[in-house]
Amino acid sequence: MKHLINWAAILSAGVAALWITGCTTSTSRHMSPSITQTPFGQADGQAVTLYTLRNSQGAEARIMNYGGIVQSLRVPDRHGNFDDVVLGYDDLAGYVANNPYFGCLVGRYGNRIGGAKFTLDGRTYTLAANNGPNSLHGGLKGFDKVVWNARTLVTKAGPALELTYVSKDGEEGFPGNLEVTAVYSLTEDNALRLDYTATTDKPTVVNLTHHSYFNLRGQGRGDILGHEVYINADKTTPVDKELITTGEYAPVAGTPFDFRKPTAIGARIDDPDSQLQYGPGYDHNWVINKPLGQLGLQARVYEPTTGRVMEVWSDEPGLQFYAGNFLDGTITGKGGAVYQRRNAFCMEPQHYPDSPNKPNFPSVVLRPGETFKNTIIYKFSTR
Repeated sequence: MKHLINWAAILSAGVAALWITGCTTSTSRHMSPSITQTPFGQADGQAVTLYTLRNSQGAEARIMNYGGIVQSLRVPDRHGNFDDVVLGYDDLAGYVANNPYFGCLVGRYGNRIGGAKFTLDGRTYTLAANNGPNSLHGGLKGFDKVVWNARTLVTKAGPALELTYVSKDGEEGFPGNLEVTAVYSLTEDNALRLDYTATTDKPTVVNLTHHSYFNLRGQGRGDILGHEVYINADKTTPVDKELITTGEYAPVAGTPFDFRKPTAIGARIDDPDSQLQYGPGYDHNWVINKPLGQLGLQARVYEPTTGRVMEVWSDEPGLQFYAGNFLDGTITGKGGAVYQRRNAFCMEPQHYPDSPNKPNFPSVVLRPGETFKNTIIYKFSTR
């Protein structure tokens, strides 16, 4: 028997109770918000569960406790038709065997650390090199490849899933026992909200982000070159040929990186600009126009044929915009879709890449007694 939340009764009584059981695949409007769950296999000898969050509008997010991965995200188009707008696999085996970070929680350090090392308080730490000579997205076994502890929640924002994990001192070369909590909420205004917090018992560096591959036409429905992008940024942080930041800031004015007015992704993606050749294409960090630590709009993406709009909000100082340049047709994903180059884009709110080695960038150092916090909101609407 399936048990759903009587949301109105819970809120009126002020009771935080939740019944969960087997997952269904139906998505309909004006149902009670709910969370269901179903077994999704095993990884590292541990059970993996797929949790399905639904709101009363019919939007649905499926999240697993392996890697904190958003396996599916269904939102309506301008005609009320629901599609899954994130790339991924139909089963756990695909994520374990060959996952280019589809939908995952990235850590300890999202993006790249040059030379796979950094110095903190006079001590040099050597990390796992998994991207040439550099460390990428936490190393060989980052947060995207571990099984998290999970519990369901009733929050003011909507049905939620809380994931927790303790990254041991020395894991992938990073210092300190890092206790991490990630809360995924599906709100009534069709937003997927992610709230990350972390504490440590030794000085360390932290940069947590989210790595869904989006296609607002629907996953498996071709390229994203016609999507129109706005990014609230006057500058980027240029990179070298290995995509390691140089430590400089570069104005976007007069370059293919100027998205201060909505522009199709494909309009300038093949420009001979040297920075784009390093991508090849967009795979860079934008410096968001807002005070450090303040929640604000980072980007907006509009897909003209479906009318879907995705806004990206965060309190992080940077945004990595990646245009799926390294998808190459070798991955067969959900529903048998073959993912070709630029069939998706990523919007990853973050601290700047290689910040541990760039003292002029905002600090990513976390010390005992402090709490790392990062909120990311992907809000969906139509026009």
